[in-house]
Amino acid sequence: MLALDPLLIAAPAISASFASSLVTGVISAIDVAAMAGDGLLHHILGTMLFDSELIALVAVSAIVTVCRYLRERHRRELAQVRTVSETTQRVVLRPLPRRIGPLRIASEYLAAQEQALIGGDLYAAVRTSGGTRLIIGDVLGKGLTAIGDAALLLGAFREAAHRQATLPDLAAYLEHCVCWNLAEPTEADQAAECFITAALLDIPDATPQMHMVTCGHPPPLRLRERQATTLRATHPAPPLGLGELATPDYHVDTFPLEPRDLLLYTDGVIEARDARGTFYPLTQRVTSRPHDSPQALLHHLRTDLLAHVSGHLADDAAMVALQRTPWPHTDICATSREVPRPSACAGSATHEGLASSIPAPGQALFASRRPQDAAER
Repeated sequence: MLALDPLLIAAPAISASFASSLVTGVISAIDVAAMAGDGLLHHILGTMLFDSELIALVAVSAIVTVCRYLRERHRRELAQVRTVSETTQRVVLRPLPRRIGPLRIASEYLAAQEQALIGGDLYAAVRTSGGTRLIIGDVLGKGLTAIGDAALLLGAFREAAHRQATLPDLAAYLEHCVCWNLAEPTEADQAAECFITAALLDIPDATPQMHMVTCGHPPPLRLRERQATTLRATHPAPPLGLGELATPDYHVDTFPLEPRDLLLYTDGVIEARDARGTFYPLTQRVTSRPHDSPQALLHHLRTDLLAHVSGHLADDAAMVALQRTPWPHTDICATSREVPRPSACAGSATHEGLASSIPAPGQALFASRRPQDAAER
């Protein structure tokens, strides 16, 4: 019997490494009962040596069972917290639909922080009565503060982008939203250090072109026949949040966009370095392999980028790939169901005073419509 005592003591500890707390408790109880029965059978129950071994087995069994139970409870709580966190993050950065009007679209987000789905990078797409508007941006910093700033900008963009405002008016509104947020920063020492680079795009359905306002963001790439063309802004504006330091001029650049691909990205992609400190050559790598869809393009770039940095990014990286396809000249309200906007399809009344009188967040964005417009509606 004495030769089996170490095995009986080790059995609960071994079972706790792979079994549940209930199974561990059952095995522990069987071990204690077996050892007590064996001692009673051999008339050694009550001796000092045997009782000490029995007490040790009971103590070890109780400890490993309780530890296993606490571990299971911790894993359940962690799983619940992770589920809530993932749901919250997906609400902030909503997945883009695979098709928006004449655009096939794909998006990819690589967060630098472990166990996180998003960080300070952002993107969104909104349907309008005549096309699609997109934003891609990068908030200075990482962590919860960057996520909060990204959520603020995304909410303001979704609220304002489907209105009948020009891209400069939209950029001015977003600039004011960021400045209002900086007026009450979460950390006082970061008030002068927070800004957001962004690119605003307006892609009409009827014409094969793209309008863009750039606020300090890396230029997109236009892809065709394994050739990449950088679409640089002629007069880029400063990043959002720095408008008070200078009077920004939101210049609209127009580029042809026939049926071909367009790649938007954040600086986390082009600033990713390998072990030797070499930056990721996006322009060369994006054309290194043929692709037939935006999803295939981003899958290739994701795999290649992670291989370049050995699986560890120093900064968040986001990419959005677009592919323009032929679009029939039909009623936009009847066909654009990916992101329904009843107010945009109800009419084309103009909005006055957006840039000159921008309301505070949570209030009406645009000036009231003219009485005759309301009567017509």
